[in-house]
Amino acid sequence: MTKWEQIKHKLVTQEEAKAIISSWKDNGEKVVFTNGCFDILHRGHVTYLAKAASIGNYLIVGVNSDDSVRRLNKAPNRPVNDQESRALIIASLEVVDLVVIFENDTPKELIEFMKPSILVKGADYDADLRDESDPKYVVGANEVKAYGGTVMTIDLEEGFSTTGIIERLK
Repeated sequence: MTKWEQIKHKLVTQEEAKAIISSWKDNGEKVVFTNGCFDILHRGHVTYLAKAASIGNYLIVGVNSDDSVRRLNKAPNRPVNDQESRALIIASLEVVDLVVIFENDTPKELIEFMKPSILVKGADYDADLRDESDPKYVVGANEVKAYGGTVMTIDLEEGFSTTGIIERLK
């Protein structure tokens, strides 16, 4: 298999991801899940994903669809890159094992469907919150904790954001 084929092979449907995750978990492996828009890949993303991958045996990344990014109201011209491009770029990272594009505004349904061992978000969220209306609540945390999974946060690399990059380009 060529390197390009290996990258494309990491992009899977939700159903494919669930089957793969189940087999990994059946073998006692820890499956980490995180999500984001990942519109313009930068050092902050790479550092965050590498730290997330180090927590378990496999890292699954949920990437917001184009429509989902627009509904999040990031900015009028976002996403800059289309969902397939963003997913392929994330899949090209050695630390990422699978990439799934999701259409909903949040990954809650995807998390409930795939049941990762560990749910990870940046430290701008609070892994201990249970109130889903709190902006610092980690979406899917209550569901992951209910089936015995773990929710964690990772320190973010200061000074790196897609919004900041776009502002500097202007």
